[in-house]
Amino acid sequence: MDPCPFLRILVGNLALKSPSLLPSRSEFSLVHPSSSPFFCKIKLGSFPSQFATVPLIPSEAHTPDDVVSFTLTRKDIEKLGEKGIFSSKEPRLQILVYTGRRGSSCGFSAGKLLGRVTVGLDLKGAAAGRACVFHNGWVSVGGESTQLYLSVRAEPDPRFVFRFGGEPECSPQVFQIQGNLRQPVFTCKFSFRNSGDRCLRSRSSLSETSTSRSWFSSKDDDSKERKGWSITIHDLSGCPVAAASMTTPFVPSPGSGRVKRSNPGAWLILRPGDGTWKPWGKLEAWREPDGLGHRFELLPDATGGGAITLASSSLSTKKGGKFTIDSRGFVMSSTVGGEGRCSTPEVEVGVKHVTCTEDAAAFVALAAAMDLSMDACKLFSKKLRKELRRQRSEEFVV
Repeated sequence: MDPCPFLRILVGNLALKSPSLLPSRSEFSLVHPSSSPFFCKIKLGSFPSQFATVPLIPSEAHTPDDVVSFTLTRKDIEKLGEKGIFSSKEPRLQILVYTGRRGSSCGFSAGKLLGRVTVGLDLKGAAAGRACVFHNGWVSVGGESTQLYLSVRAEPDPRFVFRFGGEPECSPQVFQIQGNLRQPVFTCKFSFRNSGDRCLRSRSSLSETSTSRSWFSSKDDDSKERKGWSITIHDLSGCPVAAASMTTPFVPSPGSGRVKRSNPGAWLILRPGDGTWKPWGKLEAWREPDGLGHRFELLPDATGGGAITLASSSLSTKKGGKFTIDSRGFVMSSTVGGEGRCSTPEVEVGVKHVTCTEDAAAFVALAAAMDLSMDACKLFSKKLRKELRRQRSEEFVV
C-alpha cells in the first residue's frame, strides 16, 4: 500500500527587534537568547496552541531554526479548508507575542501581550504535494518600531501508518492503514524470555516451537521485578523481522515501590542480520511522580559511530500520549495508552526512513516496547494484568 499523505506547517527563525525594547550593549551581552523576556503563542485552527521563546536581537543577523511544527492529515487539511469556505477566509496561523518569561511548572507565565501577527495559509498547493512558503521576513508587531522575524512554510511529509489490532501483550496482528482501508502486514508474539538465557538467540530459533521446557517461578516474583518480556514481529510468511527484548529488569528502588531514573529498565530493539539478531536501538524507561520517563538511543552498529540519543522525554501515566522521534525532521511516532487503559498503538513512520520490511518492523517493535514500558513501570504496589504475569508453570522456547 502507498503511504498516507501528511503535511507539516513549520514556523521558525523567530526573532524580535525594537529600539525601544533593546537593552544597552553592555546589558545585551549578558542576555542569553534562551533567557529572552519574550515568547509567543502560536495557534492554528483547533490544534493545541504551541509556545516558543523569541530572542531579542540587535541586528537582522540571527541563526535560522524551526521551533514549532503542526502536522496535518488529509482530514485536517479538509477541515481547515471547510472553515475557510464558510468564513470566506483562508486558514490562518496566529502568532501572539508576549513580554514575560517561562514559568517553572506551568509552561509560561502570564505575560503582557505585545502584539499579534496573522499569516494566511493557502493550502491548495501544499495539499497537492508541493512545498510552499507562506511568509519569510520581518513584520510589524505592537507598533512600527517593533518587528518580528519569522518564516512559515509547508512541506509534504508522507508517512506509513500501522495500527496494532490489540494490546501488544495479547500478540495481535498489525495492520497498515490508508484512509478507511487496512491490511495485515505483521503479527506480534509476546513471550517471556528464559531468565537463564544471557545471549541473544539466533533469528531462526525465535520462530521455532518444537523445543521447550517448563519454567517455575515463585508467586511474588512479579512484585519484586519485571523481567524477560519479549515481543517478536513476524511478516505474513511467519519470518521474524524485528524484536524487542527486555534486557535490563524493571526493579523498584529501595523504599519507593517504583522504577527510578537512576536505575531504569531497558529494552534492546533488534533487527535480523547474518543469520542472527543485531542490536539496533536501546529504549530506557522509568517512573516519574506522574509520568513515564523514557530515552531512546540508536546504537553504534546502526550509526557507524557512538550511540545517538534520538528521544528523551516523558508521557502522562494517566492520559498516555505520543512517543515521538523528531531528529532533523520527523522520523516516527506512536501512541501510548495511559495506565490501566486499553492500548492499541498507532505508529507513523516517515517514508524516507523505510526502505524495506525490516525497517518498518523495527519501528513497530519499538512502539510495542514503549507501550509495554507503561506497564513495566507501573507502581509495584499494583498488580499487573494476567498476560504480563509469569504463570506458576509456563512453556517457552529455549
